[in-house]
Amino acid sequence: MTTPEELVRLAKEARAKAYVPYSGFAVGAALLCKDGTIYQGCNIENAAFGPTICAERVAVFKAVYDGQRDFEAIAVAGGRAGEEITGLFPPCGVCRQVLREFCGLDFKLYLAREDEQFETRTLEQLLPMSFSPADMK
Repeated sequence: MTTPEELVRLAKEARAKAYVPYSGFAVGAALLCKDGTIYQGCNIENAAFGPTICAERVAVFKAVYDGQRDFEAIAVAGGRAGEEITGLFPPCGVCRQVLREFCGLDFKLYLAREDEQFETRTLEQLLPMSFSPADMK
């Protein structure tokens, strides 16, 4: 059983691989699938900005590519590249919507803080009144 602390550690590990020459903000994510598989992602910037992709979506898209569709939790760690984390770095709106495509409202998000601290939120708390696949029926 993967603990929230382990997911946060893996998100911090993924953060070190971020490509952020423009913003200088490195983000890492670790996505836990219900079968126990973990996918890591980091943000990857682009000079045109539009093609930039967030760490959370990298992790989700890698998992979906591998056939995963059932997710349990994600840890996210972010902040200035090369510096220690000093505060929460929650997913952007686009990432929240991508998570909602595959996750229920009770999906857990562990948001890394300094040291080994983190805060837990649900997707419902971060994306109230969300639009989901069920709304397309």
